[in-house]
Amino acid sequence: MNPWWIDLIATVVFGCVGFLSIQLSALVCRNVVPFDDGPKPGRPPVMALVIGAAIVGFSLSMRGATLPSLAIVGVLLVPLVACWYSDILCGIVPDYFTLLPLGLWLVFSVFQHNYASLVGAAVMFVPFAIFALLSKGRGMGWGDVKLAALGGAVLGPPTAMLAFAGACLVAVFVAAIRRRRAEPIAFAPYLAGAIAAALAFPLFPA
Repeated sequence: MNPWWIDLIATVVFGCVGFLSIQLSALVCRNVVPFDDGPKPGRPPVMALVIGAAIVGFSLSMRGATLPSLAIVGVLLVPLVACWYSDILCGIVPDYFTLLPLGLWLVFSVFQHNYASLVGAAVMFVPFAIFALLSKGRGMGWGDVKLAALGGAVLGPPTAMLAFAGACLVAVFVAAIRRRRAEPIAFAPYLAGAIAAALAFPLFPA
């Protein structure tokens, strides 16, 4: 375990990362026009996102995460928070927050000879891509597919499968409660939340 003051610093820093990620997403989405057949634009839960990011930092520090591990997760939180915010705000997940971090992560993994990330990205991409094709973008957009690939690369297939299964169940439950089963939903928040939760509370600790 880290000293209490490290936990405090990690909590504050991750909260700031969440806030800055929101500002970045708002900047990228400022001129984005929502699709007519996409999810309805809404008001992103800014405070909840900041608090959620802070909880991730606190949880990792409490578990004794090293500074490099905290830094890696902190960087990963940027696209996750940004995807959540942008999908709620305008119903779109910009490639800046999916393809860019995915590409950087895969290049880093190859240099580290960690080819499991390539497998994880492919394993998660295929089923989500098939669903996006079958639903013609209504049940799932291609931004969600790219985010799922990022989650597979970062988490690995076993953890990603469990995390995304949970995300799908929660999404279906929320849609049923809101009686919006026939409407497109912003699915990126569920995927991003599942990835962040799996990073904060590892299902298969190393």
